[in-house]
Order: sequence, then structure tokens, then C-alpha cells
Amino acid sequence: MQSLKEKIEQLKQEIAAVVPASADELEQYRIKFLGTKGIVKEIFGEMKNVPKELKKEAGQMLNGFKQAAEAKFEEYKYLQNSKAKKDDGIDKTLPGTPIAEGSRHPLRMVENQMVSILEKIGFSVATGPEIEDDWHNFTSLNMPEHHTARDMQDTFYVQQNPDWVLRTHSSSTQSRVMEQTKPPIRVICPGRVYRNETISARAHCFFHQIEGLYIDKNVSFADLKQTLYYFVKEMFGEHTKVRFRPSYFPFTEPSAEMDISCTVCGGSGCALCKKTGWVEILGCGMVHPNVLRNFDIDPDVYTGFAFGMGVERITQIKYQVNDLRLYSQNDVRFLKQFQPL
Repeated sequence: MQSLKEKIEQLKQEIAAVVPASADELEQYRIKFLGTKGIVKEIFGEMKNVPKELKKEAGQMLNGFKQAAEAKFEEYKYLQNSKAKKDDGIDKTLPGTPIAEGSRHPLRMVENQMVSILEKIGFSVATGPEIEDDWHNFTSLNMPEHHTARDMQDTFYVQQNPDWVLRTHSSSTQSRVMEQTKPPIRVICPGRVYRNETISARAHCFFHQIEGLYIDKNVSFADLKQTLYYFVKEMFGEHTKVRFRPSYFPFTEPSAEMDISCTVCGGSGCALCKKTGWVEILGCGMVHPNVLRNFDIDPDVYTGFAFGMGVERITQIKYQVNDLRLYSQNDVRFLKQFQPL
């Protein structure tokens, strides 16, 4: 046993002194110590000569020796990789392959610009879930069950629970804000929404909206108009004209749709404005008193306005993109036309 111990100590010193400088030297070390006929296997064979009562101690000593031999090999194993790459024929002094510079998606670029404009006049950003319950998506917004306004929106219902839907407008986020916050409220709600529509150049089953809500004392339609005037001037330029047309939305009263003068033809008539000189970009109105009451906001004390616009629509006007399908096809030929921000 004593001779075995001395032998192992001597071999450990020999291992410690090994400093391979190449893959070939490392391989010679492996064969000598760890090969099928190497020293480690040979010395383990001497266990048969160790008395039974000393086998446990000898086994621990032999395992320690084996681990030391393997650790040395692992320490210099990187030399094998350097050999494999030594003659790979690659000139590492050459410049690397250039990586194409990407760009932001056009919808994200326009959405960021819209949000930035409205944040400058005090609106904060609020977000909500894309899977909504009936109350926040419809009923709380003055669209009770069987209300005809529900027919205006082709809805995706969650099959496991018909009370849950893919939100049809980001107004559902406004509902959640009114539920959790007391006036004054001034928020914009960007997000993706869903409608069960046939996909074509002019319609898609999902698109993006930004809706705004302002509730406080003495808020008037004049405040709404001035807010939208500011947005249009910042988004489309100082010379853009604006007009309002009476309309109907169940959650606002009175309601209106807003048009801007066509930025492509300047009002003379083109395909974008359908020869009218005007392009509709959003719907708006004063928040209906019933909506305020649904969230315990007294309509005799507070009033408010709301507006909503499609990001795809604004992007179409700014970049003359006439096919909604292009936004979601990830065609690099289309996306690379937009400059990175």
C-alpha cells in the first residue's frame, strides 16, 4: 500500500510538470496517461493486490489520481480546437461580412410619432389586454346586449368562454382606465385590435389603433377640436386643412368624423381621396353620459372627449401604402424602403 501511495504521488508530480504547447503534445499526454493502455488504467489494475481492509482508502487515492490526470487534459483541451482551425483556409485579417442595417416597421415608426405628438400636450400612454371581457369591450361603452351597434363590429369570440373576445377596439383600455382612475383623466391607448373580416388590400383581421380620452371639469367640443387641430398640424404639416362631419358612435354624443385635405394631391383629387380632395382619418365625440355613469363618474360634474384613429390609415396617407397586407407579410423588399430612425 505504501509503495502504491508513493507511486501515485510521483505520477501526480509528473502530471503537474506537463505543459503541452500543441495539440500533438496534448495527444501524447492523453495516450500516456488516459489511453486504453495508459498509466491510469495500469495503476487501477494494482487494486487487486491491495488488502481488503485497505481497498477503500486505495480507491479514494486512485480516483484522486485519475481526476488529476483528466483535469490536466481538460485544462489544455483548447489546443485541439486551435489545430482544427489552423489550416481552415480562412484569412482572419480580411474584413468581416457586412451586416445589413435594419429599420423600424413603418407602422411602429408612425405610431411612435403619433404618441410623441400627443404626449407633448399632456396625454400619457395606457395599455390593456388584447383578450377582453364583454363588459369592458362592449357593455360599459354604451353597447348593451342586442344593441345594434354591436353589428358594426365583426367580433372574434373565445370559444371556451363566449363572454371573452379579442378586443375590437382599444376603447376597452379606456374602460379600464376609467374603472381604476378618477378624473382628471388624459390618456392615449395604442394597441392591436381584431375584427372578423376577409383579408384584402383594404381590410384585415387585425390592425392597430390609437384612441384618446380626456375627462375633466368643463371639457368641451372646442377642446376636442383644438387637440385634433394640433395633432394634424404636427403630423401632416401646417397647411393641412381639417373638417368635421356629424356621425354616430354609441359611446360619444355628439359624434363626428374628421377629414383632412389630401396630402397627395393637395385637394385636387386623386385615388387616395377618391377624387374628393378629402381623406377621413378618425372618429371622435364627447363621451356619452351613460359611459361616465358606468364608471361612477358624475356627468353633471365631469365631461370629456374621446377620439380614435387607425395607425394603418395614417401610415397609408404618409407613405401611400395602398395594400394592408404588406404590413404583416414581412417582405424585406417592402420593409427596407423605410429608413431606420
